[in-house]
Amino acid sequence: MGFNTNNIMYFSDTHTEQDELLDVLEDIGDGAKLILYNDDFNTFEWVIKCLVKYCKHTAEQAEQCAWIVHNNGKCHVKSGSLTELKPICTALCDAGLSAVIE
Repeated sequence: MGFNTNNIMYFSDTHTEQDELLDVLEDIGDGAKLILYNDDFNTFEWVIKCLVKYCKHTAEQAEQCAWIVHNNGKCHVKSGSLTELKPICTALCDAGLSAVIE
């Protein structure tokens, strides 16, 4: 992107170091959480199947999350970067579940 000669930074485009830093900060860490909400439409079996398929949970882990959702109204089912969680959230919603990223 750029090179440094005699303490002068040259850039080849308009993308700044600050833009790069913001891109990296959005994509690192596990600051984002995928939350699954309860509904009156989906069965336990369907929720478990979706959690296994999209969140890569074990069957036992997915069942525990399904019970937490049922009893508490919601459950934190996965942590990660926004980039990682967005397609998973979309897939869960497309499967008829209620999920958001916080």
